[in-house]
Amino acid sequence: MGKVYLVGAGPGDPDLITVKGMKTIQKADVILYDRLVNEELLSYASDKADLIYCGKSPDHHSLTQDEINFLLCKFANQGKVVTRLKGGDPFIFGRGGEEAELLKKNGIFYEIVPGITSGSAAPAYAGIPLTHRDYSSSVSFVSGVSKSGESYEKYWENLAQGSDTLCIYMGVKNLPNICERLIRYGRHPDTPIALIHWGTTEKQQTVTGTLANILNKSHTFKNPSMIIIGEVVRLRDQIKWFETDSIENALTAEAILG
Repeated sequence: MGKVYLVGAGPGDPDLITVKGMKTIQKADVILYDRLVNEELLSYASDKADLIYCGKSPDHHSLTQDEINFLLCKFANQGKVVTRLKGGDPFIFGRGGEEAELLKKNGIFYEIVPGITSGSAAPAYAGIPLTHRDYSSSVSFVSGVSKSGESYEKYWENLAQGSDTLCIYMGVKNLPNICERLIRYGRHPDTPIALIHWGTTEKQQTVTGTLANILNKSHTFKNPSMIIIGEVVRLRDQIKWFETDSIENALTAEAILG
C-alpha cells in the first residue's frame, strides 16, 4: 500500500513552501499538481516521478475532481508515494478535506502538509497586515462564490456586520455584487479595499480604493486575485515593500536571505 501526501505548495513564491512540503516533492513517485502551483517546485522532483497536471480554471478543468480522486486511489493502491500538490493550503478552499475523506473511506494512508495560504501571504507582500491593534482584531477568510437566493443575502449580511478584516478568495468576477451587498448591509462606502493579483510572485499587482470606487480602478484585474477589505488596507502606503517603487528593497532582502 502506498501513501498520499496532501501538500500546500504556498501562495506562488516558491521559497514559501515548507521544508516538509519540499521533502514530499523530492520523494514522490507521482505528483498531481494544480494550476496555481509554481512549476519551479517541480524541478525538485525525481527524474523518475510522473508529473500530472490537474489544473482548474474558471472556464476549464483539465481533470474533473472525480478523475483526480480516481488517480489518487489508483497510484496509492499500486504502492506508490503520491504527492497531491495544491496552491496555498490544502484545507483552505483547496478541496483537501474532500480528498482526505475519500482516502480515509478507501483505507489509504495519507498525511496533510499545511501550506501558506494566499489569504495571508498576498496582503503581507502588499504591505497590508490583516490584524493591527489600532485597526483590526478579527479576520474572516471568505469564498467569493456562494449560493444564490435567501442564503446568499444572509451570507453577506453576516459578513458585513462581522469581522474587521475580510479576505476574499475567488471573488473578482463577483466584485460588483460583493461591494453592493457589503454597503447595503452596513459597511461604510468609504471602507478601504485592495485587490492583489498574483500575490507573492514577480507578476504581483495591487490596486486600492474604497467599496464605492474600487470597480472604477480594478476593471482590468482577473483571477487569481485576493480581495482584502477593512481599515488595515490604509497601512499599505506606509509599509509596502515588494512592488514597483520598493522592488530594490525586495531584491536586496532576497540577496541577504540567499
